[in-house]
Amino acid sequence: MNPLLDKLQPYPFEKLKSLFADVTPNPDYRHISLGIGEPKHPTPAFIKQALTDNLAGLASYPSTLGSEALRAAIAGWLERRYGLPKIDPATQVLPVNGSREALFSLTQTVVDPSQKDALVMCPNPFYQIYEGSAYLSGAQPYFVNSDPTRNFAPDFSQVPDDVWPRVKLLFLCSPGNPTGAVLSLEDWKKLFELSDRYGFVIASDECYSEIYFKDEAPLGGLEAAHKLGRGYDRLVAFSSLSKRSNVPGMRSGFVAGDAAILKKFLLYRTYHGGAMSPSIQNASIAAWNDETHVQENRTKYIKKFSQVTPLLQEVLDVSLPDASFYLWAKVDKLTSVSDTEYAKRLYAEYNVTVLPGSYLAREANGVNPGQQRIRMALVAEVEECLEAAQRIAAFTRKLAGA
Repeated sequence: MNPLLDKLQPYPFEKLKSLFADVTPNPDYRHISLGIGEPKHPTPAFIKQALTDNLAGLASYPSTLGSEALRAAIAGWLERRYGLPKIDPATQVLPVNGSREALFSLTQTVVDPSQKDALVMCPNPFYQIYEGSAYLSGAQPYFVNSDPTRNFAPDFSQVPDDVWPRVKLLFLCSPGNPTGAVLSLEDWKKLFELSDRYGFVIASDECYSEIYFKDEAPLGGLEAAHKLGRGYDRLVAFSSLSKRSNVPGMRSGFVAGDAAILKKFLLYRTYHGGAMSPSIQNASIAAWNDETHVQENRTKYIKKFSQVTPLLQEVLDVSLPDASFYLWAKVDKLTSVSDTEYAKRLYAEYNVTVLPGSYLAREANGVNPGQQRIRMALVAEVEECLEAAQRIAAFTRKLAGA
């Protein structure tokens, strides 16, 4: 067996299952889960129709490169969304089966396994695929802690100078999971300068880019490069329809950017078996070409967060994120319990599931930046999220008075 598998930690939801193993939740309450970031808004009817209208595609083997029509739809969306100049659908876009598998497999493409001191850098807390992909490529993950004074964006200025030459791949998540932080143009400028100096690839995970609460949409990596007057050298961006269009089960996304990297990535994926079903491709074209449903979806999240956040601010240290559909809350405003104890007792007493923040981070520089925090995914309809918030408030006040 591959010994690198032994380096993998259990996924956060496996840890949560173990934490709850001996708990019987209060039967007086129906269960509400804020634990998993799985969109619960209805899938738009026109996407389902586009899928069922194209089931004949199931009779054909798909191309790993994807259809010209899909790549053109993705390129067009990138140009409209980020104000980019012409994106070449033939060389700068590659459809993928959701961003998760592509984030993992890109690491296997980029990292040279003969370089035993190679590092894959990522924010901390982070999406666990970054860590797993690093280990299974033969590299080591290097964690950069989020900074509460920067609305939880990672502080790359704290990385020692002798670390950067070992970095082969830098994962960015903007808007971030779980913090919702969005990188600024100045952040991007500094990271591009470091990439130019040391030659590492930047992988920008942007799957939450369409869920935001201000008038200005979050800045993307390709957009930042364009605004700074540079090309896409050593830069690839990932996006997905899962959150944008409420179709996580379609497993449809893309990678775009540096044509030289995508050429090698296509070769890897041809052997890896990364082709997207033709039926899914046609439904994806319909989704990427429509913005009305995206705006309606965003309006729902704005309504939810505007009602839920003030309720929770009464008992938790929490604020509106830059973007995404998570609240990243500190639990010790009124209590002194750990994040795991808070999550366990909340589930037992009020039948609400949240994810302990320490499960989403690793100790780095002597601290786990997820400790004493919880992640709440406000993915259900507004009424259910409000009920969960009211239970959390009641539980926290009860805990504080115990």
